[in-house]
Amino acid sequence: MSGKSTAEDATRRLAAIDLGSNSFHLLVANYQDGQLQVVAKMGEKVQLAAGLDDDENFTDAAMDRALGCLERFAPFLEGVPSADLRIVGTNALRAAHNARALIERAEALIGHPIEIIGGREEARLIYLGAAHALAEVHGRRLIVDIGGGSTEFIIGEDFEPQALESLHMGCVAYTGAFFADGELSEKRFRRAEMAALSELAHIQRHYRQLGWQDPIGSSGTIKAVAAVIAARGDGDATLIERDALMKLRRKLIACGHLDKVAMDGLKEDRARVFPAGVAILCAVFEAFELERMRYSDGALREGVLFDLIGRNTLEDPRRHSVELLMRRYSVETSHADHVAETAMAAFDQVQDHWELGEQQRLFLYWAAQVHEIGLAISHSQFHRHGAYLIEYSDLTGFSRPEQQALAFLVRAHRRKFAQKELESLPRAVQTTYQRLARLLRLAVMLNHARPEQASTDFRLACDGDALHLALPQARHQALLLNDLEQEAEFQKAAGLSLTYDA
Repeated sequence: MSGKSTAEDATRRLAAIDLGSNSFHLLVANYQDGQLQVVAKMGEKVQLAAGLDDDENFTDAAMDRALGCLERFAPFLEGVPSADLRIVGTNALRAAHNARALIERAEALIGHPIEIIGGREEARLIYLGAAHALAEVHGRRLIVDIGGGSTEFIIGEDFEPQALESLHMGCVAYTGAFFADGELSEKRFRRAEMAALSELAHIQRHYRQLGWQDPIGSSGTIKAVAAVIAARGDGDATLIERDALMKLRRKLIACGHLDKVAMDGLKEDRARVFPAGVAILCAVFEAFELERMRYSDGALREGVLFDLIGRNTLEDPRRHSVELLMRRYSVETSHADHVAETAMAAFDQVQDHWELGEQQRLFLYWAAQVHEIGLAISHSQFHRHGAYLIEYSDLTGFSRPEQQALAFLVRAHRRKFAQKELESLPRAVQTTYQRLARLLRLAVMLNHARPEQASTDFRLACDGDALHLALPQARHQALLLNDLEQEAEFQKAAGLSLTYDA
């Protein structure tokens, strides 16, 4: 019998790392009774976005800064279960052509996968973090998060976002674009603001029509603005008034050069990217006619932790995304359910031998549910159409690697085995997803005739990657026998073995 108390059993140790374009952040917390208790919190200016060369590749120096930071974070992750740790990358890792090289080195260093998230998914997680920090405040909110390479805008109420957007403007990117030589002037500042206003024009009307009662800012730039304004005696550290922001703008321009930007409340390592961030914030105030904005401490890393808590439950947003795909593309749910039931029966028979876990079960189930969405476009090559829709849609809750993996399973569920697409997945997961694809192919094949009940009367055994299927009823079904022969040939062409008894 365990000597742990009930309270200890109920405590989960969670961790999130946010690989931002300007800063990396670590947050470790205990979760118990619906509350997060922070155990460790760290942040470092890594400036990944500033480490992109003219060809949009990370320089060696930028990679070294990133890896050095993660090496310092690593000791804080000891004792955190793999399932309760998420490491997410944002705009700079989305943009860099050689991001995969950095990710593979970082994953080897820290021993955990790194997920690149899309802009709208980043916005959703930011809102989740901010909403929990503002749980006592009711009404519709506008959340603004100015990062190093992108700025996220969310309108939501309680814990439900109603509009999500990520625009290509950030303090590091705009420093390079408008203040590269260090000069600060009214003309330079206005050029940066006009560029931001041009980006904001895409969402300005829609967001103002939705409306809000409470404008909120989160993360580094807005936190720094609030701190500097408070240090100047023009407000407190949780509120930015329009007049105080305009005074700060004039003060920055008067500095004349980035090297001369030094103010009470402003950390030295943020000084060079601070004016660009202020220019973006001024444009936000102008576009949305704001008079004030409150600062909230909740941001992406907090959102990642709260999202972790809801994963693999009925509240998992990925589950809702799959259901939405099925409705949007009019999936025949009874057939999808039959394929999923067969796939689960196959999974259970090889799970131990192939060392598959609950995460793999989920992805196989979801792939079975949406494997036919491509029929909404065309019956010809519908597996390709379905894979495209999954990979390039905004699927709430899914990271980009997760969408790529789900798209691969849909792409690989029929016809010639999708070897090229398999090789585009991270090497560490290729064997796992090849195996999942084989299970899905069998499930689709066994339900080819669209029976009234799922086909589960079979035995599946594996010896390494060699599969053997025992299917007594096949001898009486010419179509199924033909499908089996063809599938064995497809797998043989891919260097795989499928044998069967009929």
